[in-house]
Amino acid sequence: MDLSDLADFNLVARHGAFGKAARLSGRPKATLARHVANLEDSLGVRLVERGTQGLRLTDEGRALHERTDELLSEIADVGEAVSSRIARPRGRLRVSAPVLFSHTHLGHLAAKFAGDCPEVALEVTAEDRRIELLEEGYDIAIRVNPCPDDRLIGRCFARDEMLVVAPPALAGLITSPAWNGQVAAITMTTEFDGGPWPIRSGGAAITVRPEIRLRLSSLVMIRDAVRAGLGVAILPRSMVDRDIEDGRLVAWGEVADRPIELWVLHHSRRLVSPKITAFVAFLSAAFPDRVLRHGSHKA
Repeated sequence: MDLSDLADFNLVARHGAFGKAARLSGRPKATLARHVANLEDSLGVRLVERGTQGLRLTDEGRALHERTDELLSEIADVGEAVSSRIARPRGRLRVSAPVLFSHTHLGHLAAKFAGDCPEVALEVTAEDRRIELLEEGYDIAIRVNPCPDDRLIGRCFARDEMLVVAPPALAGLITSPAWNGQVAAITMTTEFDGGPWPIRSGGAAITVRPEIRLRLSSLVMIRDAVRAGLGVAILPRSMVDRDIEDGRLVAWGEVADRPIELWVLHHSRRLVSPKITAFVAFLSAAFPDRVLRHGSHKA
């Protein structure tokens, strides 16, 4: 069994199609097909079924993929570590990160890391969905408040907090004796957030009862809707601190029960390569006080 044939088979199996595997890897589709066919010939079994609905692994193909995909990745990492003498980060590094953090921080940080580690080909994908590291070919995932997962290890590199923010016209509403706690509000479409919202404001505990007027799928859209005066919203401090400083928004208070932690994670069952170690250390050093605020990183 040729290991290069096996590696290409696992590449195709991971992506579910020859065409997709070829596009993402930059390898010719014909080469991938030939190597899979060679592997089938050497083993004497059919590994994939090609049909009008795409590619499907046979039972033998599924068993081979499950037993060898992670093992080959380990071998590749060991070879990379040995060839680089452990100390020098090099090779392709794929990172998945939340959209908001990517747009507000990762452009400058990625450029700085690329300058510090010129032999690493860094690829950052901004996406809010929960990706599977090994199955989708990522080395690192940056996640907000991740659920415990014994397959992943990493560290918290920054913290944030959620604020209830309002347009300047509503600045005095929260202290008005006639206010009953109800106010027009904007929330995300992806989660129910109908309240109540317990907040801390100037040392006092206050309950906000939102009347949802608008649901939007982007925190940036929500911020802009608050700026436009429609109502209040819950937004990360790192996103709105400059608006608060410049008077475009006012902060009513911190949401009491919604801490935010950003973690940089990688797979626990794979050898930690120099490129992963370097990126984790770099990201942690970029936020020395572990506070995520606009402009808080060392660009």
